[in-house]
Amino acid sequence: MGLTSPQDLIFYNKMKTYELAYIVSPEISMEEAEAKAKEIESAVQKNEGTILKQSNPTAKTLAYPVKKRASGFFGFLEFQLEPEKIIELKKIMEKDGKIVRHMFLIKEPAKPRRERRSRTSQPEITVDEKRTPVEIKIEESKPLSSVENLNPAVKEKEKVELKDIEQQLDEILGE
Repeated sequence: MGLTSPQDLIFYNKMKTYELAYIVSPEISMEEAEAKAKEIESAVQKNEGTILKQSNPTAKTLAYPVKKRASGFFGFLEFQLEPEKIIELKKIMEKDGKIVRHMFLIKEPAKPRRERRSRTSQPEITVDEKRTPVEIKIEESKPLSSVENLNPAVKEKEKVELKDIEQQLDEILGE
Protein backbone atom coordinates (compact mmCIF):
# COMPACT_ATOMS: atom_id res chain seq x y z
CA MET A 1 0.00 0.00 0.00
CA GLY A 2 1.73 3.17 -1.17
CA LEU A 3 1.25 6.44 0.68
CA THR A 4 1.04 9.34 -1.78
CA SER A 5 0.27 12.41 0.31
CA PRO A 6 0.50 13.67 3.90
CA GLN A 7 -3.29 13.24 4.19
CA ASP A 8 -2.88 9.53 3.43
CA LEU A 9 -0.28 9.31 6.18
CA ILE A 10 -2.63 10.96 8.70
CA PHE A 11 -5.48 8.65 7.60
CA TYR A 12 -3.24 5.61 7.90
CA ASN A 13 -2.10 6.52 11.42
CA LYS A 14 -5.68 6.97 12.63
CA MET A 15 -6.59 3.42 11.68
CA LYS A 16 -6.24 0.70 14.30
CA THR A 17 -5.68 -2.98 13.75
CA TYR A 18 -8.52 -5.21 14.94
CA GLU A 19 -9.08 -8.94 15.18
CA LEU A 20 -12.54 -10.38 14.82
CA ALA A 21 -13.35 -13.93 15.89
CA TYR A 22 -16.86 -15.18 15.23
CA ILE A 23 -18.97 -18.35 15.39
CA VAL A 24 -21.63 -18.96 12.77
CA SER A 25 -24.62 -21.18 13.57
CA PRO A 26 -24.21 -24.89 12.70
CA GLU A 27 -27.73 -24.96 11.25
CA ILE A 28 -26.46 -23.59 7.93
CA SER A 29 -24.27 -25.34 5.38
CA MET A 30 -20.55 -24.82 4.79
CA GLU A 31 -21.23 -22.79 1.63
CA GLU A 32 -23.60 -20.49 3.52
CA ALA A 33 -20.98 -20.04 6.27
CA GLU A 34 -18.39 -19.02 3.65
CA ALA A 35 -20.94 -16.59 2.14
CA LYS A 36 -21.45 -15.13 5.63
CA ALA A 37 -17.66 -14.62 5.89
CA LYS A 38 -17.69 -12.77 2.53
CA GLU A 39 -20.49 -10.53 3.86
CA ILE A 40 -18.40 -9.63 6.91
CA GLU A 41 -15.39 -8.85 4.72
CA SER A 42 -17.48 -6.65 2.43
CA ALA A 43 -18.89 -4.80 5.48
CA VAL A 44 -15.32 -4.04 6.59
CA GLN A 45 -14.36 -2.83 3.12
CA LYS A 46 -17.55 -0.79 2.86
CA ASN A 47 -16.49 1.09 6.01
CA GLU A 48 -13.14 1.92 4.34
CA GLY A 49 -11.21 -0.79 6.16
CA THR A 50 -8.40 -2.95 4.84
CA ILE A 51 -8.26 -6.69 5.42
CA LEU A 52 -4.87 -8.00 6.57
CA LYS A 53 -5.62 -11.69 7.27
CA GLN A 54 -8.63 -13.92 6.94
CA SER A 55 -9.55 -17.54 7.44
CA ASN A 56 -12.52 -19.35 5.99
CA PRO A 57 -14.98 -20.63 8.59
CA THR A 58 -14.24 -24.18 9.72
CA ALA A 59 -16.58 -26.55 11.55
CA LYS A 60 -15.61 -26.86 15.21
CA THR A 61 -17.02 -28.55 18.28
CA LEU A 62 -17.34 -25.93 21.01
CA ALA A 63 -15.88 -26.43 24.48
CA TYR A 64 -19.21 -25.43 26.04
CA PRO A 65 -22.67 -24.73 24.57
CA VAL A 66 -23.20 -21.24 23.18
CA LYS A 67 -26.87 -20.31 22.85
CA LYS A 68 -27.73 -24.02 23.20
CA ARG A 69 -25.45 -25.02 20.32
CA ALA A 70 -22.57 -27.47 20.80
CA SER A 71 -20.85 -26.78 17.47
CA GLY A 72 -20.47 -24.05 14.89
CA PHE A 73 -18.36 -22.57 12.11
CA PHE A 74 -15.42 -20.64 13.54
CA GLY A 75 -14.04 -17.73 11.50
CA PHE A 76 -11.28 -15.21 12.00
CA LEU A 77 -10.52 -11.84 10.40
CA GLU A 78 -7.74 -9.30 10.98
CA PHE A 79 -8.28 -5.83 9.56
CA GLN A 80 -7.55 -2.12 9.93
CA LEU A 81 -10.38 0.33 10.47
CA GLU A 82 -10.98 3.73 11.98
CA PRO A 83 -12.15 3.50 15.60
CA GLU A 84 -15.32 5.50 14.87
CA LYS A 85 -16.46 3.01 12.24
CA ILE A 86 -16.05 -0.11 14.37
CA ILE A 87 -19.39 0.67 16.04
CA GLU A 88 -21.21 0.26 12.73
CA LEU A 89 -19.53 -3.09 12.19
CA LYS A 90 -20.53 -4.24 15.70
CA LYS A 91 -24.16 -3.35 14.98
CA ILE A 92 -24.10 -5.41 11.77
CA MET A 93 -22.71 -8.41 13.67
CA GLU A 94 -25.29 -8.13 16.46
CA LYS A 95 -28.26 -7.86 14.06
CA ASP A 96 -27.27 -10.96 12.09
CA GLY A 97 -29.15 -13.94 13.56
CA LYS A 98 -26.82 -16.54 12.02
CA ILE A 99 -23.79 -15.27 13.96
CA VAL A 100 -23.96 -16.94 17.36
CA ARG A 101 -21.06 -15.12 19.01
CA HIS A 102 -18.42 -12.58 18.00
CA MET A 103 -15.54 -10.76 19.64
CA PHE A 104 -13.52 -7.73 18.52
CA LEU A 105 -10.00 -7.24 19.84
CA ILE A 106 -7.72 -4.26 19.36
CA LYS A 107 -4.36 -5.58 18.28
CA GLU A 108 -1.64 -3.47 19.84
CA PRO A 109 1.73 -3.25 18.10
CA ALA A 110 4.37 -5.40 19.75
CA LYS A 111 6.66 -3.47 22.06
CA PRO A 112 10.35 -3.98 21.46
CA ARG A 113 11.85 -6.06 24.24
CA ARG A 114 14.94 -5.05 26.09
CA GLU A 115 17.88 -7.35 25.83
CA ARG A 116 18.24 -9.43 28.96
CA ARG A 117 21.52 -9.94 30.69
CA SER A 118 22.89 -13.41 30.40
CA ARG A 119 23.65 -15.32 33.58
CA THR A 120 26.26 -17.45 31.86
CA SER A 121 28.69 -14.60 31.33
CA GLN A 122 31.35 -14.45 34.07
CA PRO A 123 32.64 -11.12 35.32
CA GLU A 124 36.25 -10.41 34.55
CA ILE A 125 38.63 -10.85 37.46
CA THR A 126 41.18 -8.08 37.76
CA VAL A 127 44.41 -8.61 39.67
CA ASP A 128 45.52 -5.80 41.90
CA GLU A 129 49.24 -5.22 41.40
CA LYS A 130 49.87 -4.53 45.11
CA ARG A 131 48.62 -7.96 46.17
CA THR A 132 50.76 -10.99 45.78
CA PRO A 133 49.26 -14.29 44.67
CA VAL A 134 49.09 -17.10 47.21
CA GLU A 135 49.96 -20.67 46.34
CA ILE A 136 47.45 -23.27 47.36
CA LYS A 137 48.60 -26.87 47.67
CA ILE A 138 46.00 -29.53 47.20
CA GLU A 139 46.92 -33.00 48.39
CA GLU A 140 45.39 -35.97 46.73
CA SER A 141 43.13 -37.97 48.99
CA LYS A 142 43.48 -41.73 49.27
CA PRO A 143 40.47 -44.03 49.16
CA LEU A 144 39.22 -45.32 52.50
CA SER A 145 39.46 -48.96 51.59
CA SER A 146 41.75 -50.09 54.41
CA VAL A 147 42.10 -49.57 58.13
CA GLU A 148 45.34 -47.65 57.66
CA ASN A 149 43.46 -44.63 56.30
CA LEU A 150 41.23 -44.32 59.38
CA ASN A 151 42.05 -42.01 62.26
CA PRO A 152 44.54 -43.19 64.96
CA ALA A 153 41.88 -43.76 67.65
CA VAL A 154 40.31 -46.45 65.52
CA LYS A 155 43.70 -48.11 64.94
CA GLU A 156 44.36 -48.42 68.71
CA LYS A 157 40.98 -49.97 69.38
CA GLU A 158 41.62 -52.70 66.87
CA LYS A 159 44.90 -53.71 68.59
CA VAL A 160 43.10 -54.49 71.88
CA GLU A 161 43.24 -58.19 72.66
CA LEU A 162 40.37 -60.43 73.62
CA LYS A 163 41.63 -60.95 77.21
CA ASP A 164 41.52 -57.20 77.82
CA ILE A 165 37.96 -56.96 76.54
CA GLU A 166 36.79 -59.81 78.83
CA GLN A 167 38.49 -58.19 81.81
CA GLN A 168 36.77 -54.82 81.13
CA LEU A 169 33.40 -56.54 80.81
CA ASP A 170 33.84 -58.30 84.14
CA GLU A 171 34.66 -54.95 85.80
CA ILE A 172 31.60 -53.28 84.26
CA LEU A 173 29.25 -56.08 85.21
CA GLY A 174 30.72 -56.23 88.70
CA GLU A 175 31.52 -59.89 88.82
